[in-house]
Amino acid sequence: MASTGFSELNAFVAVAEHRSFRAAARALDVSASALSHAIRGLEERLGVRLFNRTTRSVALTDAGEQFLLRVRPAIADIEDAISEARSARDKPSGSLRISTSESGATPLIRHVLPEFLATYPDIHIEFVLDNRMLDIVAGEFDAGIRLLETVPRDMIAVKFGRDMRFTAVATPAYLAQHGTPTTPQDLLQHRCIRFRFDSGQLYRWDPQYRGRTMHLDVNGPLTVGNLKLAIEGALAGIGIAWVPEDDVAEHLAAGRLTAVLPDWSPAFPGLCLYYPANRHPPTALRLFAEAIRGWAQGRESAGAQ
Repeated sequence: MASTGFSELNAFVAVAEHRSFRAAARALDVSASALSHAIRGLEERLGVRLFNRTTRSVALTDAGEQFLLRVRPAIADIEDAISEARSARDKPSGSLRISTSESGATPLIRHVLPEFLATYPDIHIEFVLDNRMLDIVAGEFDAGIRLLETVPRDMIAVKFGRDMRFTAVATPAYLAQHGTPTTPQDLLQHRCIRFRFDSGQLYRWDPQYRGRTMHLDVNGPLTVGNLKLAIEGALAGIGIAWVPEDDVAEHLAAGRLTAVLPDWSPAFPGLCLYYPANRHPPTALRLFAEAIRGWAQGRESAGAQ
């Protein structure tokens, strides 16, 4: 039986992803007829139909779905190897697609990317903003950014964020009008600004004191999907917000906001970059992780002095 080449497998993945021979042909810069011929040849050699074709649609068969699950990661590994080989020949290059929240990307854009991209101008970074707990492998991301304690165990994690402490805050005027909560249960009687994840799930507030954690389904007139908007809502006097303390430090210092139940503010391990441990990272990802690690270590050393 004739062997199957990389170009045919790449063609198969392209058709599977685009669900269209025309769109896949445009992406690969080949003719639709040549692409169709390549897929027919692949199916004949495998002895199985990979696609169900109609005049209007292209869909994977069950066998095609299983074949795609095995072939797509292999294609990605081959492309990574090619990119790495080219990097070794010339200079590091490639694109990194990273799943993150806005708060996760911001410190890296401010403190790591300027020098990193100046040093490696042929590397491209794409941050895809999403508040959901995504499977970065299934989502075809090179890496992700999230709180360390939420990273799956089969990942390599590079911690760069300081421990994060959440706190409830409100304006002095709001507290003067509605009273100041003295226990976490009091929050249930207040106008709270809730946070909803992209998945649709509402975040339950989790004040903590001496190992005891409460889980509160608070109520209020405003729900947001962005922590900055929650802070703005608190500053506007709409209600009490539950946000990272670092994000409101300036407002607390200036007296624009007041910490509520400060003894019940829990701390979590900070943000980290993470990626699969069972795959050899492409050169671009390895260099980016090293740059993040170096910046984090330098900041810790400076803070200890």
